[in-house]
Amino acid sequence: MIQQNVLRHVGNTPVVKLPLNGQPNVQLYAKLECYNPTGSIKDRAAHYVLSECLSNGVIDQETMIIESSSGNFGVALAAYTDMFGLRFTCVVDPNIAPVNEFLLRSFNANIVKVETPDKFGNFLAARISKVNEIVNSTSNIYWINQYQNPLNAQAYYETIGGEICSEFGSLDYIFIGVSSGGTIAGLSQRMKKYYPGVQVIAVDSVGSMIFTNSPCKRYIPGMGSSMRPEILKQAIIDDKVLVRETDAVDMCYRMLRDYHLLTGGSSGAIMYAVNEFFRQNVPDREVNVMAIFPDKGEKYINTIYNKEWCERNWGATSAVVRETAVV
Repeated sequence: MIQQNVLRHVGNTPVVKLPLNGQPNVQLYAKLECYNPTGSIKDRAAHYVLSECLSNGVIDQETMIIESSSGNFGVALAAYTDMFGLRFTCVVDPNIAPVNEFLLRSFNANIVKVETPDKFGNFLAARISKVNEIVNSTSNIYWINQYQNPLNAQAYYETIGGEICSEFGSLDYIFIGVSSGGTIAGLSQRMKKYYPGVQVIAVDSVGSMIFTNSPCKRYIPGMGSSMRPEILKQAIIDDKVLVRETDAVDMCYRMLRDYHLLTGGSSGAIMYAVNEFFRQNVPDREVNVMAIFPDKGEKYINTIYNKEWCERNWGATSAVVRETAVV
């Protein structure tokens, strides 16, 4: 189908089958969300939420859109607000990748950067505080609020959820990363409705406060959160796997070597979780497994694919990182 704008070509991302070493009964399929227009799964929510709000009169061309994000959602919102002719303010923090800041500016976003982290070195609380400050002092402003907005979950229920249901007659497990919570909230509801027996496995970072109360500084964007998102109450979760960031990074390198996939850190965490889950729960029959890979790795060449960055943050790295990383 010919589109007038590349940003209209959201979704219908490819699925690839990946062999899982030592697990002949696991039929693993990965949904590659990097093939959305701005390179991540967040295109789905950005396009859906803005379209719904415009069509229902919640916002108009004079409305200022605002959101807290230093990652993919901010980039996606910047692109789609630009396409719709809307103004957008993105509240970011010093951990934003240079390429993301470049894209925000290229898509005409107004950038507000907070500078004060919490005692664990994370910036979410400061970003949310700044958003509230701007909202309270600005007229005709709409906060997307991915952590609470039901449209965020609905976007994934309708889009990626519908695609998976049309592609697979049966599904036994689905692995979904958790950060702001919208993806797993919407997708888990759709999966449970269409595949009543499916097991929804949440994947989170060690040091995140979504499922535990043991926070620590985290370096990989797109996974984990320093608070438990309100929208997560809508999610139907059967089990969870917590992944250390070093294991996620190591898996990114292994996927590049074994599957020729250059993925982001959250995809590495999800793949590690799949391996760890089935190492402990070896199936005695053939099972269909879906893993959602949120984005790809080009944005992370200077971070997780850089040996010096890895060693600076975590010290010793694995052999596969030392052999493969950009020096």
